[in-house]
Amino acid sequence: MPNILIAEDEPQIASFIDKGLRSQGFTTTVVADGLHALDVAHSTTFDLLILDLGLPRKNGFQVLEELRGQGEDLPVIILSARSDIHDKVAGLEGGADDYVTKPFRFEELLARVRVRLRNPKPVRGAEKFFLKASKVVLDLRTRQVKVGDRLVELPAREFAMVEMFCRHPGQVLSREQLLDYVWGYDYNPGSNIVDVYIGYLRKKLGNNLIETVRGMGYRLRT
Repeated sequence: MPNILIAEDEPQIASFIDKGLRSQGFTTTVVADGLHALDVAHSTTFDLLILDLGLPRKNGFQVLEELRGQGEDLPVIILSARSDIHDKVAGLEGGADDYVTKPFRFEELLARVRVRLRNPKPVRGAEKFFLKASKVVLDLRTRQVKVGDRLVELPAREFAMVEMFCRHPGQVLSREQLLDYVWGYDYNPGSNIVDVYIGYLRKKLGNNLIETVRGMGYRLRT
């Protein structure tokens, strides 16, 4: 079974995640600070890292920066109480594969863990970090988007929405999931802002890439 490293300094949360994952058959290791997380990550082979940002000694951003700077492509899910969109963007731009905010339901975390373990790893090079799905290629460091041979300029929130689709190709994403990821619930959940932005993306990326699933949400065609 997959081996998961949990870097979380709050004992109750760490124990909750640890017990939950073990009950699902995963092998887990728990550490409570950033230096220990780096040491263990370098000395043992893991399939996934669940990383809190507020770690002592080295915070989650520093841990992530060192891992990616050393060419480590270990999938990382950030788990943090920081729900501001700027923290989310910083974490994802820094090389995280997903971002879950506290408080959270274990079922959601488990689903994201399974998605990260199921999906192929993005291709990382020494200087660039690419995410590919369908005809779309995202460079998360230069913030460039290509559809086929065509370069598309996207503002920050449209880019974040495309990134969410590319991280979950073929998966139906609800309006609530997209609203939380891109806006952090700065907008009323009843707002049609998601539908408006889907319209923007269809005009820029092509009408056939993003599919409407009636009554459920949207998905990126694969």
